[in-house]
Amino acid sequence: MEENMKIEKIVSWNVNGLRAVIGKEFFKIMDNFNAQIVCIQETKMQEDQITFLDDNHKYNDYYFYSSSAIKKGYSGTAIFTKIEPLSVKYGLDDGKYNDEGRIITLEFDKFYLVNMYVPNAREGLVRIDYRLEYEDDIRSYLSELKKTKNVIVCGDLNVAHNEIDLKNPQSNIGNPGFSYEERDAFGKLLNSGYIDTFRHLYPDKVKYSWWSYRFNARTKGIGWRIDYFLVNNEFIDAVKDSEIYDDIYGSDHCPVAIILK
Repeated sequence: MEENMKIEKIVSWNVNGLRAVIGKEFFKIMDNFNAQIVCIQETKMQEDQITFLDDNHKYNDYYFYSSSAIKKGYSGTAIFTKIEPLSVKYGLDDGKYNDEGRIITLEFDKFYLVNMYVPNAREGLVRIDYRLEYEDDIRSYLSELKKTKNVIVCGDLNVAHNEIDLKNPQSNIGNPGFSYEERDAFGKLLNSGYIDTFRHLYPDKVKYSWWSYRFNARTKGIGWRIDYFLVNNEFIDAVKDSEIYDDIYGSDHCPVAIILK
């Protein structure tokens, strides 16, 4: 069955704790996606806390790959995939950022899939230098990947690029996720040969993927779009749709998806 399966749908979701969201019917939600691949960010899970896999390190029809942070209850990424990848890489080529479990790259026949949880610059931008170093490193890494295959990048990129991407842009200028530095870095990534699929397909649509837990923000529609699917310019014709599932709960983020032709 797997040999004939095409990758038509990939979902990305910052679950804000995989064990927590499993208690909120995560696997039922994942089954309903009907996706071949589901990428997860902020798993907050150590390897010895993964209890849902069988003896073949699979969950039902999904192969499972995860990268945990050294610090417990922090960061982390994971991927469920029904199609076994040709190769798997954690972190960058030298393993950088594996201490925080921030990047997993799977190689398939037609593309690389890079699942990322981009560092938060934090209040007062106290971690902006680390964030910008990450941005430079990932841009170089993706450029190398793109030399040999198409690239799909997904995840919580922790930035609202333009004013349309958050409810209250004026009051958030300079804040983490909407600082000039982060927005400029995201612009550099796009200018290096990548397309924000949702904004490309829906230039004027207002939809958010993250809401603060404070002030009843989600009910009030006070959100940010900080979860993305990017593809290299040459691959955009393979993209059929880019979706934001803002009706799905369980985390402070909602899932986003890319549909391939």
